[in-house]
Parts: sequence; C-alpha cells; structure tokens
Amino acid sequence: MSDAWPYDSRAGGEQARDTILYAAVSLATVDGLDSLTIGNLAAALGMSKSGLTAHFGSTEELQLATVARAARIFDTEVVQPALAAPAGLGQLTAVCEAFFEHLERHTFPGGCFMASAALEMGTRPGPVKDLIAAFQAQFGTLIRGFAATALARNELSAGEDPDRLAFELNGIMLAADTNFVFHEDPAVLDLARQIVRQRLGAS
Repeated sequence: MSDAWPYDSRAGGEQARDTILYAAVSLATVDGLDSLTIGNLAAALGMSKSGLTAHFGSTEELQLATVARAARIFDTEVVQPALAAPAGLGQLTAVCEAFFEHLERHTFPGGCFMASAALEMGTRPGPVKDLIAAFQAQFGTLIRGFAATALARNELSAGEDPDRLAFELNGIMLAADTNFVFHEDPAVLDLARQIVRQRLGAS
C-alpha cells in the first residue's frame, strides 16, 4: 500500500503533515477511524513509526487531527459553495448539491468521512467522538439556518418547520452517501437530487 499515497519525505513539515493527514482521512473512510493507528498509517505510507510519531504524539492525536483535516476538506467542498449561493432556498439547494458533488468526485474512497465516522464512533466516548459530534451539530445548524432564512423570505410554505426540514435534507444526504458507496451508481445521486428538488418545491 505504500504506493497509494503521494507522500514525499523531503517535503516541508506543514506540507508533509497535510499529505499524511489526507492519506489518513482516505484510509479511515475504508478501514474505519478506530483502525487508524500510527503503526497502520506508517505502513500504508511506507514511513517509519518514529517518523510519524514526530508529527503526532499518539494515536488519539492522529485521529483528532484526521477529523479536523476531514472537516476542513468538507468545508471547502460543501459548506463554502453553499454559503456562496443566494440566501435562503438557493443555499438549501446548493448545500445538498455540493454534498452530492463531493460524493460524485470520489474525494474519499469510502464516501463522506463524517457520515461514516459518526456511525463508527457514536458509542465510543472520548475526545474523538466529541469532535465529530461538534461537527455534525454545526452542519445541522447550518442547514437549519438556511431553512429559516428561506422561510423568512417566503420561499417555503408558511407551515414549514426549519428543524424538521433540516433533519429531512440531512437524512437524504446520508442515504445518498450510503447507497452511492454501496452501489457505485450515479443514478443514486440523480434520484437524491430529484427528491431534494421535490421536497423544496423546485421545478
């Protein structure tokens, strides 16, 4: 597996750390975050354990840094495009589309990192679970805020509940992630897009 990641031992400290963490995120979406240890990652990268320990003092530190790196990638690929869209309904539509494109690009081999990590670590108390939970809560709040703005702008029916709509849209995204990873069929994402458009009353 040492050829799987573009690691260059001559790279500067920050660049090397970033490359290592990208590989860690990719590996975790396939093997699981709990399987991400300094020893396993060192073997995948063709590094020595001591070389990797120089970047991360412990497996927990590595896992926390991996979650943080995954969150930054998600922010770039999903959150920022949504924030750049027109307020309200435009942002609701954009956040779902950006998520589907995130999957479509195969950014990570195992689909959405946060979705898989939340399921895996949900019953394992500790700092890693807490960090993932904080991310999930923040993303849910973001979608809820988009929905509330759309409601205030009269872009949704007057009886719409922003909390319920955010829950439903998040559920559609998670279902799309699970089915796309399982089936590797673009039709899954096309169906998810249709469901989102129908739910939001778009043409």
